[in-house]
Parts: sequence; structure tokens; C-alpha cells
Amino acid sequence: MAQSEETSNADLIQSVEVGDDHVRVAIAGEIDLRNSPLLRNKLLELTRQHHPARFELDLHDVPYMDSSALAVLVELLKEMRQKVNGDKQAARVALVELQPRVRGLLHIARLDAIFDMETADDGAD
Repeated sequence: MAQSEETSNADLIQSVEVGDDHVRVAIAGEIDLRNSPLLRNKLLELTRQHHPARFELDLHDVPYMDSSALAVLVELLKEMRQKVNGDKQAARVALVELQPRVRGLLHIARLDAIFDMETADDGAD
């Protein structure tokens, strides 16, 4: 059974849903060098606390992210994989409801190959 908890640690985090094997975090606002360290700390804390098999980030309300945000995403995936002894298939990080600009940045950085990516209009990749 899923439980919800409100978070005020980072202004970016709108909600956190914790289920038996997943964590879903809704994020809103631009992610950049100014606020990415707070986001990083909260996401890694959630991973260490709940040990999910799937970590889902709802980025519907994220119009922009810079390279520091990409580093946070990669570190989150690395942390998830360490929890399952490096098994790349066992730990998944899904980026959902992507806006075109953010999706484009992930594609240019070639990170679309390592994350599960989904937009509102096209379904899972």
C-alpha cells in the first residue's frame, strides 16, 4: 500500500509517494547548480531509506535543467545499482512526463539510453 508524505527539504520536491517496491517524486521548477545539491541529498536519502527497485521522477513541471541536474540523475542511478550489486536490470530510474526541452537535453547527453523515459503524449520508450 502506497503512502504519501509532503516534503519541504527542497522547494523543487512537490510530493513523495512510497510504495512497496518504488518511490515516486514529483518535481517542479528549474533544476540548476543553485538547487541541485538539495535535490541530490533528498533523492539519495529516499533511496537509502526505502531501497526501491524503481525510482520514478515526475518531471512534468520541470521546464529546464542544467548539467548539475544531469549529474544528480546519474548519481541517483548509480546509487540504485549499488543497492542491487550492480545489476543494471534490477534497479530502474524512470523519468516521466518530460517536457521537450528536458528530453532533448537528455538525448544530447546520451542519457536517454540509461534511463526509462516517458512523455505524456508518447508513453514509455
